[in-house]
Amino acid sequence: MKQKSVAVVGAAETTQMGKIPNQSQLALHADAALNAMADAGLTAKDIDGVATAGDSPVETAHYLGITPTWVDGTSVGGCSFMLHVRHAAAAINEGLCNTVLITHAESGRSRVGARRFSRDPQSQQGQFEVPYGITNPPSMFTIPALRYMKTYGVTEEDVAMVAVIQREWAAKNPRASFRDLITVDDVLNSRMISWPFRLLMCCLVTDGGGALILTSAERAKDFPQKPVYILGTGESVETPMVSQMEDFTTSKAFRVSGKKAFDEAGIKHSDVDHLMIYDAFAHLPIYGLEDLGFCERGEGAAFIRERNTAPGGKLPLNTNGGGLSYMHSGMYGMYALQESVRQMRGIAPAQVPDAKISIAHGVGGMFASSGTIVFSNEAP
Repeated sequence: MKQKSVAVVGAAETTQMGKIPNQSQLALHADAALNAMADAGLTAKDIDGVATAGDSPVETAHYLGITPTWVDGTSVGGCSFMLHVRHAAAAINEGLCNTVLITHAESGRSRVGARRFSRDPQSQQGQFEVPYGITNPPSMFTIPALRYMKTYGVTEEDVAMVAVIQREWAAKNPRASFRDLITVDDVLNSRMISWPFRLLMCCLVTDGGGALILTSAERAKDFPQKPVYILGTGESVETPMVSQMEDFTTSKAFRVSGKKAFDEAGIKHSDVDHLMIYDAFAHLPIYGLEDLGFCERGEGAAFIRERNTAPGGKLPLNTNGGGLSYMHSGMYGMYALQESVRQMRGIAPAQVPDAKISIAHGVGGMFASSGTIVFSNEAP
């Protein structure tokens, strides 16, 4: 993709976050979409591209009164929205549409109008993992996490530190679900979920959503908000079965997606001012730091423990508080993208001074898929 040819001109989350028992999942899509349109100074009639995941883009477009010329229903887990950004940029560059709305919404906690996710017994997971008790995220993600810990000598305290530092960021964010500071002991004394994950190492379960609006860089200067330009993109998939990962200590999808985005953006790691790594569980930022190339293999936990990613550190990471403390309605990637946009606009609650390049990196499934977006606030 040509650098900075497409920009984010609208970005917003749902009006409420956390527990929203009075709105259906579809209504949350609309709430986020209308907030993003207001942010961009647009109405539904200005939108000609629609993308979403989990729910049908057909249903979402109809509910909003949009008849698009381009639609994307790519659904590969929580990083789907990173892929939507990539696909939308390509579509805009190709002239398939002019203004794309990407929405996410889940009634993850209240379950009002939420979709039921079930694994087909005939699927690969249904045949080869579910019969052995590998049925939900805590029982899946523990498999690579335990191998990683054994291989590199990473301790439970190291994993707990991820949650501790992200809570420091959350404490600065008025919209975060949990803002009280915690200690390593607090994490290790929280309820055991699935070894080695304690409750405070696991993501929240919330209601909410978010939406982005993208258009060409040429048009972006005419919108009310500061444009955030897309500098590089990447995507990849590995396997739907966590048991079949090539190497439990690294994600092939992370590596491929990240390298593609870095190469496309033409940047070095030292150019990155701000980083978002999907954190459904506390081990994921460690993998992300290594697979994106910010740390050598086995050194990600120490990098975090030494406070490089904490407030005041050299690589601010998950500055909204992440899925562990801010929000996690089920498919967290949209919230990572939103925080990257806020940082690039200079309006984040925990704003990184003089940040010019931000990366939002997502995971789908249990290391099944990945999407990476490099943002810049400097005009082409």
